Amino acid sequence: MTTLQSAILLLVINLGLLWLLMRAPLGRRTIRLNRTYRCSPEILWNAMNPAGPDASWHHSVLSSRPLANRQGVIEQTYRHLDKNGAPSRRLLVLQSPPHVASNAYGFQSRVIDDSTLDPSFWSNYCERRIIRPTGVDALLEVEQTDRYRGLAFLMFRYFVLRREMKALDGWLKTGESLPQGYFERPVVQGGLAVLSTLLLWPFLGFDATGLMLSTFLTLVIALHELGHMAAYRMFGHASVRMIFIPLLGGIAIGGRPYRSLFEVATCALMGAGMSAFLVPIIAVSTQLSDAGLLPSVSRGPLLTFMLILGAFNLLNLLPMHRFDGGQVLRQVFRTRRSQIAASFVVTLCILGIGFEIGLPAEMLTAGLLVFTLVSLISGGSVKPRQMLDEMKDGERMLVAFGLYAAIAMHGYAIIFATEKLF
Repeated sequence: MTTLQSAILLLVINLGLLWLLMRAPLGRRTIRLNRTYRCSPEILWNAMNPAGPDASWHHSVLSSRPLANRQGVIEQTYRHLDKNGAPSRRLLVLQSPPHVASNAYGFQSRVIDDSTLDPSFWSNYCERRIIRPTGVDALLEVEQTDRYRGLAFLMFRYFVLRREMKALDGWLKTGESLPQGYFERPVVQGGLAVLSTLLLWPFLGFDATGLMLSTFLTLVIALHELGHMAAYRMFGHASVRMIFIPLLGGIAIGGRPYRSLFEVATCALMGAGMSAFLVPIIAVSTQLSDAGLLPSVSRGPLLTFMLILGAFNLLNLLPMHRFDGGQVLRQVFRTRRSQIAASFVVTLCILGIGFEIGLPAEMLTAGLLVFTLVSLISGGSVKPRQMLDEMKDGERMLVAFGLYAAIAMHGYAIIFATEKLF
């Protein structure tokens, strides 16, 4: 298989996975999980009932109590913070589930209000929990129904529910609920990064050069996400984490919702922005290698890394809907006309860099069409409950110049490395 064929196959796989995870129309789906606990049904009901005496047993729940002035409505507060830094809050409506035996306990619930998400997010959501006696034990049956588009959020809810049931088992045994799961731990994410490198290896050439390229690409992705994480920290997020998704890249996750459009734009820009600081360092290093002050064997790998770093981040700055470049432009330019004009200018700049390094017009056009398709299948955004604070003029100018600097630095990296390598 030629390099071009491998690249096309990798692209097709990525597009297929993105569509399946983010845009596949799944319709209404129900997650069902059952688990037996060594306790009486009454003890389990006291914990599962949102109005029960032990309803706040879970480590993420601060309180769960019925509202005195609204019958059947439960207010729950969580440790997760809203955009103002206050504990997030939800209102649930409880109903009796149909067809439940007289010796069983149960409820159905719907979310009618949320301090972080728009109520439309919960319009199709319904949860049902039943507790049945099984001799000396109690069986917990949980069903969560919602309308899904893409497998990603369905899988997320499934694993969150599994973790909750495991935490419940620990609470029943020890009286303490602890966070469950190992997926977000650095060791696991490091393993996923290695797995991603190995999966990319055959597509880039199943030899030492291909392994170097796949390793460099994984490292570039990690540096890009670290830039996002640094921005989250700068804006006061108490916790941030990186999730590696083999073949698809990585995701940086903050610890609370965004507060302002400036925060959205800056956090999106800092992925490419922080990586841009490496460009002059690598350029100087290659000059030192040419002058004999660094080993000559480092010159090729340094230039290759520089090319991958520039290309990955520059493509991420394309003004597509779900790319960082699109995120930045939508916050800086608030009208549809200005967004189109800015997108046209940014795209011309990136295409100009492609022409400068000698890429054919047909390849550039095909690439632009592909990235447009990726933008269309990358999923919709979740509407927040409260409007984000608008940008001030100074903030808008700062982000716009930051975007210009990031495009210029990564464009220079591509041109510099290409001239030296080829």
